[in-house]
Amino acid sequence: MKRHNQNGVWYTLSHEVQVMIEIEKLPTSGQVAINIQVTATINVSAFSAQQKVTRLAASHISTYMHGGQPKLVVHDRVVWRVPVIFSMAPHGDRGAVGEIDVDVETGATQLSQEMIEGMKQRAQELALSSPSPATTTR
Repeated sequence: MKRHNQNGVWYTLSHEVQVMIEIEKLPTSGQVAINIQVTATINVSAFSAQQKVTRLAASHISTYMHGGQPKLVVHDRVVWRVPVIFSMAPHGDRGAVGEIDVDVETGATQLSQEMIEGMKQRAQELALSSPSPATTTR
């Protein structure tokens, strides 16, 4: 655990999270200054977001999919961005096929038919690129 001091207030993080800020227009060279202050109430933990994505993926895409490690992303709202991971026995995790955002305050997600079809297509590509059990050496 790490203790941090912000404006004279100490707080403790029980685990580190990666925070990604999406900025659409940055200069290609030169100096840039980025000052960010974001306030959001995290009602949905990273673990809960991961579980939610696992349930969504299994019920709407494939039982061979599960949620991966969430990243905290700040854009028009604050979300947990959870990768959807395709797994295949006996090979285990084959790779990410997409991402689902989970709102940190409400737990809301957006999963369109287009997203589902794209993830199914990427999973099929990963499955075809995996060695078959008969060709796997031990």
